[in-house]
Amino acid sequence: MDHVVYLDAKAKEMERILDGTKTMIIRGAAGRKLPYGRVKVGDTLFFINNNAEGMVKALGVVSNVFNSEKMTKKESSDLVNSNQDKLQLTDRQMKRWAGKRYIVLIEVVNAVSIKPFKIDKSDYGNMDDWLLVGDISKVKET
Repeated sequence: MDHVVYLDAKAKEMERILDGTKTMIIRGAAGRKLPYGRVKVGDTLFFINNNAEGMVKALGVVSNVFNSEKMTKKESSDLVNSNQDKLQLTDRQMKRWAGKRYIVLIEVVNAVSIKPFKIDKSDYGNMDDWLLVGDISKVKET
């Protein structure tokens, strides 16, 4: 399964994944929303910055996934803090994710830069920061 994952450009997430200082991606919400339960070990993540440039520039492979059960704010914050060495969250990101009821932690390996390409997002009406695309060739613009 292929996924298109929007990364925080201000926090230089893509650069930090590529240089190996960040090895884990986090998503969280009050409910079980994407990518909760939809990411598996071996899936390929295609990375795009959230700064409107619209270019997929890197990819990585999922090596581990953790989908939390419903948590209290403290449990959620403790989980995020205990993974901060892999997450490398900024203070702003920490405020965004710590305390969410449901957290998904995705470890990434073999992250590499690729020849940038645009994707066709027309099938994804509600633009989210995680697109479940199945096969990247279906959304890759030529």
